[in-house]
Amino acid sequence: MVAALVEFGEVKQMGEAPLVVVVGATASGKTALALALAEEFGGEIVSCDSVAVYREMEIGTAKPSLEERARVAHHMIDIAWPDESCTAGDYSRGAREALAGIQGRGRLPIVAGGTGLYLRALIEGLFPAPAVDPVLRSRLRQRAQTAQDDQEPGPDRRPERGPAYLHRLLRRLDVRAAAAIHANDVPKVIRAIEVSLAARRPLTEQWLQGRDALTGYRILRIGLNPERALLYERINARAAAMFERGLVEETARLVERYGYECTPLGSLGYAEAVAVLRGEMTRAAAIAQAQQGHRNYAKRQGTWFRKDDQIRWLAGCGEEIEVVDAARKMVAEHLQSAFRS
Repeated sequence: MVAALVEFGEVKQMGEAPLVVVVGATASGKTALALALAEEFGGEIVSCDSVAVYREMEIGTAKPSLEERARVAHHMIDIAWPDESCTAGDYSRGAREALAGIQGRGRLPIVAGGTGLYLRALIEGLFPAPAVDPVLRSRLRQRAQTAQDDQEPGPDRRPERGPAYLHRLLRRLDVRAAAAIHANDVPKVIRAIEVSLAARRPLTEQWLQGRDALTGYRILRIGLNPERALLYERINARAAAMFERGLVEETARLVERYGYECTPLGSLGYAEAVAVLRGEMTRAAAIAQAQQGHRNYAKRQGTWFRKDDQIRWLAGCGEEIEVVDAARKMVAEHLQSAFRS
């Protein structure tokens, strides 16, 4: 099969070119599995992570290491500065260009990551979104600012400001979008609310209309599904290790250069590090909150990906020998099918 990949360039001329997608919850081992498959089958990896796109953000993003990136070519990592916007549409356009380049080089494209919204934009395309309503956006941004009076709500009321409030509003408008977008990602939450209100229907329903779906590829979707207790153990260890490796110090450098309002600093891990820098949280409390936040995110990722009935699930983490062997078999069969078509 590896030898046959030398003739991979012929596949794209005969019909649909093979494409492998590796998905799963945070800390499930997607990077390790993607690397193993890329090295086995002559592939290149396209990252699908909404925070890994930003330069200078290394520790809190769990990007592939520089050594791993030297072993296998990676794409869609470090493509924007932290003070620049990188929307799902931006990602989709860049990732599709990367796929075309990989295919043109006769290599196997492997998309790996856990940002469901970006993966959907890549594969299924985007719908024509309504224009921004400046008045509504301003009101939502004001609501996103946590008022001092709302930080400690009484037992019978919830705060009416802050990211959590906006996320609850989005959940009432569109449960699926709320499951895909983290509460701390305020710009994406605001945009989802805007679109849902403007069209008077959920954002995710609109994804089904007028989209420019990815064509020319035969897609194999592989999902990692480790046992929950093991996954949570890995998540807790990773979050703690980020702080041990200098996440607070990295965040301090980012704040000095881009300011506290830099959007990516609202992502998991960085948001807690910011709280430490501001004296709002102890280091121990920040680690515990980051661990909980990542566990909650893993639940949402599971909910999102399990709605895709085309994903072939493997019970385990991406480094496990049995999982790697099973994935290799899937990819080999997928490539054989592409050659036969």
